[in-house]
Amino acid sequence: MKIYQVGGAIRDALLGLPVQDRDWVVVGATPDDLTALGFLPVGKDFPVFLHPHSREEYALARTERKTAQGYRGFAVQALPSVTLEEDLARRDLTINAIAQDDSGQLIDPYGGQADLKAQVLRHVTPAFAEDPVRILRLARFAARLTEFSVAPETLALMREMVEAGEVDALVPERVWQELSRGLMQARPSRMFEVLRACGALARLLPEVDRLWGVPQRPEYHPEVDTGVHLMMVLDMAARLQAPLTVRFACLMHDLGKGTTPVHLLPRHLGHEERSARLLKAVCERLRVPVDCRELADVVAREHGNLHRSAEFGPEAVLRLLERCDAIRKPQRFEEILLACECDARGRLGLEEHTYPQRARLLAAQAQALAVPTAEIAARAQAQGLQGEKIGEAVRQARIQALS
Repeated sequence: MKIYQVGGAIRDALLGLPVQDRDWVVVGATPDDLTALGFLPVGKDFPVFLHPHSREEYALARTERKTAQGYRGFAVQALPSVTLEEDLARRDLTINAIAQDDSGQLIDPYGGQADLKAQVLRHVTPAFAEDPVRILRLARFAARLTEFSVAPETLALMREMVEAGEVDALVPERVWQELSRGLMQARPSRMFEVLRACGALARLLPEVDRLWGVPQRPEYHPEVDTGVHLMMVLDMAARLQAPLTVRFACLMHDLGKGTTPVHLLPRHLGHEERSARLLKAVCERLRVPVDCRELADVVAREHGNLHRSAEFGPEAVLRLLERCDAIRKPQRFEEILLACECDARGRLGLEEHTYPQRARLLAAQAQALAVPTAEIAARAQAQGLQGEKIGEAVRQARIQALS
């Protein structure tokens, strides 16, 4: 039995990046050998075990054979005769197919170190084409390793996979898992650039893919192209260290511009409501978590009004706060405003501008929250008011406070 450290920990250590998780592969052993040593089996589909003390994952060396479309269509063989090189051959990228033995020596049969030095994302073998999740993983790595390029032959292979329908077989949960992880990387735009280059974006998120080539009014959007704007917004969200909810809202906020009738361009009247309808379909298709979909819905509907809020009087400001549920969910309102700031600054030449609407609306929210609603309700009841009339008394007090 021999044990090797493999995968991301080796890659990140060679790049000088923090090592998050360590994975290990065991060669020349059976499941019984590991359980006898106290390892705990956890893999349902693959022979994976937890170390009895460190709880790190140890997997038996294995080979895979394609049996059907999709990432689940594999027959796995984990035998003591499977070599380390055979196990590394089934991995996605050369930079992830490097192993290290217990003496610290690197085993790199597929040129991973050379590709790290050249900053290239390259598939290990043609078996890459058997698992469509690898397209999403590679795109995510492009968003994380921002200086790395995709090898031309790998991009060509990805296009072949898309044309063969492999991407269509991906299950929603896995698409969302990789998409959400990619959104949280240093430069999320690169994930979508890679997916678009190989044709996968049109299959997975056609609502996003159709935004490229759609013009906007240059006096508001000097970058003009809606797809270019969207990528700038995502990268601004990363720059401002926004949480996933905000980054997803940024991705979804302008979907309706892709359905504006040609004769109306470059104006996009009513795109907010169209964005909200398209967003709902995306969330149902990918089974997006509730917190992400709810925030994205408000941002899609209200970002234009939030941008224009300096023009609003007290009543209009209160109505805007109510539509954003800013009184009941104050923390979420901060995220809504952060998404709008990303939208405002994700424009050519406006990246360093401030977004005064954010401070102004947070101050308005604080004023509305400071209204003593219990006292007002008690006085209204003492005057014989009930139900909606009490609510109206509270509302008038908030308008007065905003004045």
